[in-house]
Amino acid sequence: MSPTEIGEILAILMFAATLLGVIFGYSVAFTLAGMGLIFAGLGVWAGVYDPAMMSALGSQYLGTMLNETLVAVPLFVFMGVTLERSKIAESLLTTMGELFGTLRGGLGYSVVIVGALLAASTGIVGATVVTMGLLSLPAMTRAGYDPKLSTGAIAACGTLGQIIPPSTVLIFVGDMLQGANQQAQMAMGNLSPDPVSVGQLFAGAMLPGIMLVGLYMLWIFFKSVVDPESCPPLKMTAEQRQGLGGRVLSALLPPLILI
Repeated sequence: MSPTEIGEILAILMFAATLLGVIFGYSVAFTLAGMGLIFAGLGVWAGVYDPAMMSALGSQYLGTMLNETLVAVPLFVFMGVTLERSKIAESLLTTMGELFGTLRGGLGYSVVIVGALLAASTGIVGATVVTMGLLSLPAMTRAGYDPKLSTGAIAACGTLGQIIPPSTVLIFVGDMLQGANQQAQMAMGNLSPDPVSVGQLFAGAMLPGIMLVGLYMLWIFFKSVVDPESCPPLKMTAEQRQGLGGRVLSALLPPLILI
């Protein structure tokens, strides 16, 4: 067996072992680091990996910590945790549900809007999906919504955090594109290439994100027309409507200020 084939087999085994480690509940950080070290050792033992490459780890770690672009990632994660722990996301879901709940598919509209706001506020998927799943799904189930429509709306809107700026994925992509674009331009003979900034990626992703929100809401409207029983309206009393505008405004202000 050639060294290339051995390296390919080790790469597939490393991917499978990492996936199993995450599925069984081990910490992602320790799983990634541990599997990398274990399979690096196996590569050295099999003679397909040069141990001298391990000496570059220190400079790689230092370069990552000095990268100013990546500083935004833990801050976005912190914003998502803050929104979840401060109950802002819960109050936003509740008030938006009350605002649109009397319409057919109203809870679906509220999930889409809140998902877009949380995605734009945090830039991460986990906080959005978990928060909306815990709060919206029970309410939609009690209201008689089709489980397929409920779970589909929550899952789809949770992933808006990947595309609606600010997005942690776009930050990583922008960091990689900066180096790749510079190398490609210099290879073409351009010694002063125009940089690709994260801000440009954010600007380019804004319109597709808004289009996705509109398409999700259009699909819910279509379902409410074709199959009204799948998304019935909520019944609200006059007491519940009292002061609704103020509650909606107070819930909307914190994420809008962050955006």
